Amino acid sequence: MGRRGNRRVALLLFFRRSQVLNTTPLNAVHRALGARMVDFGGWDMPVNYGSQIDEHHAVRGGAGMFDVSHMRVVDVTGAGARDFLRYALANNIDKLQVAGNALYSCLLRDDGGVLDDLIVYFLREDFFRLVVNAGTADNDIAWLRALVARQAAHVELAPRRDLALLAVQGPDARAKLWQALPVAADATAALAPFNAAVVSDRGTEYFIARTGYTGEDGFEIAVPVAAVGALWDALAAHGVKPCGLGARDTLRLEAGMNLYGHEMDEQVSPLESGLAWTVDLKSPRDFVGKAALVAKPPRTMLVGLVLQDGGGVLRAHQRVQTPAGVGEITSGTFSPTMQKSIALARVPPGVAVGDRVEVEVRDKLLAARVVKPPFVRNGRVLVEPAHAPTIHANSGDSP
Repeated sequence: MGRRGNRRVALLLFFRRSQVLNTTPLNAVHRALGARMVDFGGWDMPVNYGSQIDEHHAVRGGAGMFDVSHMRVVDVTGAGARDFLRYALANNIDKLQVAGNALYSCLLRDDGGVLDDLIVYFLREDFFRLVVNAGTADNDIAWLRALVARQAAHVELAPRRDLALLAVQGPDARAKLWQALPVAADATAALAPFNAAVVSDRGTEYFIARTGYTGEDGFEIAVPVAAVGALWDALAAHGVKPCGLGARDTLRLEAGMNLYGHEMDEQVSPLESGLAWTVDLKSPRDFVGKAALVAKPPRTMLVGLVLQDGGGVLRAHQRVQTPAGVGEITSGTFSPTMQKSIALARVPPGVAVGDRVEVEVRDKLLAARVVKPPFVRNGRVLVEPAHAPTIHANSGDSP
């Protein structure tokens, strides 16, 4: 390569190491707890605080909490808010009629590619709230602003950097939150899933949504940055276990939930990502990407896989040999709950639940069974066992 080439590589490595990562308001707390920190899409985030497996089981069997303040709250306000989101989102926000109602939707490009998946909350006719993913937040906001201009919509977009986000998940999560924040109990005890309530305590406002990314019950809470540390400490004092990104990923995969950049991205339609249920093609309403989705039938489908052979773990980008052609794993892991390797995979149409397929793992073809996600919800394994040997893999503590 030569001296000049070596210097160029050294400068590049130095630049990468010297880049300043974004931090959440709880960064110092994570470090004080001894968390293993990683660069997650430009954010300095905890991957685990010791044992990722223990954190996973804490959520399935009790209560765990996640700092998700890297995600972005965006408020959409103004007289034209509903009309604008009716056009901007693939799901139909006319389903939201009662204050606090929430809806999961994709944000699409004109060609039907997925810019992001998000949750939208209805607070008033002139006030909706979006929660978008960290890695796509800036692009999402720029796209939404472009659509505002395109539609000449009477709305304002307000990214809420003054708010932090905590997720409290698990069968004991609601009871633990009520212990840590007693004022929340009355407002949220009867709160149905995919609904939110706003409560105040000594001048601090808490936006509490009964949503989550783990397949367990619980809440996602938006709270002012100045108050998030006290809420974290109160939850920890009542036995809620801090959990990192590693457990969050195994939990969401067991729950059959998509991860942006894996199951979906700008090159893939929601109809090819197991998200057809989030796209309203039946009503006459027009929305961004609708014409492209109608014109381009899906060429692939998303399925679940459970590894039947021993000798490996399913991982993203492994090739899948099916009776209908070649597919690819989008996300894979060893399931701490099932004690088997599981995956989501994009495969050709025609592959059916129960089919036997083969996955290329380290130059070997290992048998896997096609299943319908989710694998685990509310602590229960939903995938029926097959007559095959149990995998004895090294699950480890790394994601």
